[in-house]
Amino acid sequence: MAETFDLVIIGSGPGGLSSALLAQKSSKSHLILEKGRNIMQGIIDTYPKGKKVYPTIPKGYEGLFPVPEIKPPEEKVPVELYIEQIQALASKSRLNIHFNEEFQEIMGAYPDYLVKTNKGSYLAQNIILAFGSNIPNDLGIYGEAKTVRRNIENGEDYIGVNVLVIGGGNAAADVVCSLSKIKRQAKDDTTSVYWAHIKETFEINKDTARDLGEEILLGGHIKILQKAVPKIGEVDAEGIDRLYIHQTISPSLGNDLYTYQGMSFPMKNVIACIGTHGPSAIFDTLNLQQITCTGVICKIAREGERLLMLSEHFETGRKGIYAIGGAISPSYMEIGSDGIIKEKKHSNLIFTAVWDAKIAVDKILQG
Repeated sequence: MAETFDLVIIGSGPGGLSSALLAQKSSKSHLILEKGRNIMQGIIDTYPKGKKVYPTIPKGYEGLFPVPEIKPPEEKVPVELYIEQIQALASKSRLNIHFNEEFQEIMGAYPDYLVKTNKGSYLAQNIILAFGSNIPNDLGIYGEAKTVRRNIENGEDYIGVNVLVIGGGNAAADVVCSLSKIKRQAKDDTTSVYWAHIKETFEINKDTARDLGEEILLGGHIKILQKAVPKIGEVDAEGIDRLYIHQTISPSLGNDLYTYQGMSFPMKNVIACIGTHGPSAIFDTLNLQQITCTGVICKIAREGERLLMLSEHFETGRKGIYAIGGAISPSYMEIGSDGIIKEKKHSNLIFTAVWDAKIAVDKILQG
């Protein structure tokens, strides 16, 4: 017979772990299902080696971390040390976590859900979807771009080669900073990290900007390409997959004529940090209501993107099933207590995931 839990949590990131700790403190039984081998596998897979972790609180939020045990240290620490801190916490707290177990479907209705995985089945009254968002956005270029990297697996692989990092946000800035530091510390590496963004303005938070500024002052190998647009994926005469990007270097010369300059990089030396989107297909499988974005109702999400419908407590249209953290970033649709539906901005930060968990678990405890 399947084991029964008050709460089954999908994912062991900051939101999932916070949910488990809060349930445990209220004497509620819990189970975390993690498809990876480690706690916070999503962060391990996406954060560059040595990236500093901050307890950043986004605009619009007030107060301290609702679950202080998950808060990163105030001083700058590499992600590896933060992961060690959280692993020790999970072990000390004796959180109930199943690793290498991926959920497949949710059957039944509140309060008798059946969660099926690749290894078994579990009965649950409530479910929190905290699996993050790791489906990369498409580059949108002509030709194939399958060999473009999405994160750094081994920074030393880029010593001695020119690297192109695409993206204008924090993730791209982190990769640029990490690669520049590796190149600077390597002997006789005169190659550069090119940082390209389709817009003129880069949007990064103050902590990331500070790290980037320090690296530039130390002589970092960074060259910024503003208004640089990825255009074509092609194979050169030597059979190497390459990505071509161009910049507009002069305004119209008349008769719709512009001057461009182009650069071509081997795709294996290109890292695209252009964001991720929510797991819409998974939400469809679970029969969770979504709204397709149009210019009228969406100001944050892209045209055509589908956003999950949630209550003020992050509860989906299926009672007892909640979605938190990166899975609903960068925005979702909130149904207010007054019945009005509006798009809500949702930063993909550690603080935000912890905050979501507190609100969802509080609602679960209220019954």
